[in-house]
Amino acid sequence: MVRYRVLISGQVQGVNFRAACRRMAWQCGVAGWVRNLDDGRVEAVFEGPTGDVQRLLDWARHGPRFAVVSDVAVRAEQPEGLGSFSIV
Repeated sequence: MVRYRVLISGQVQGVNFRAACRRMAWQCGVAGWVRNLDDGRVEAVFEGPTGDVQRLLDWARHGPRFAVVSDVAVRAEQPEGLGSFSIV
């Protein structure tokens, strides 16, 4: 079980990033949350089995169709045992 805090930069707001991220998290079996930040970035927490979280991280590097991701910063954290994925 791993947990990562992820900051995604680029054209990532107003392009359905959060909803697409939630759908992908459900498909990957990953728990956590995603939200927009005031500075234009998207912040997320991905928690789950290593391979499933890596699959979601790989997706976040390009995002949904109209997103233009310029950077993805990833920081490991201690897993909390989250049970679902939400938009906050």
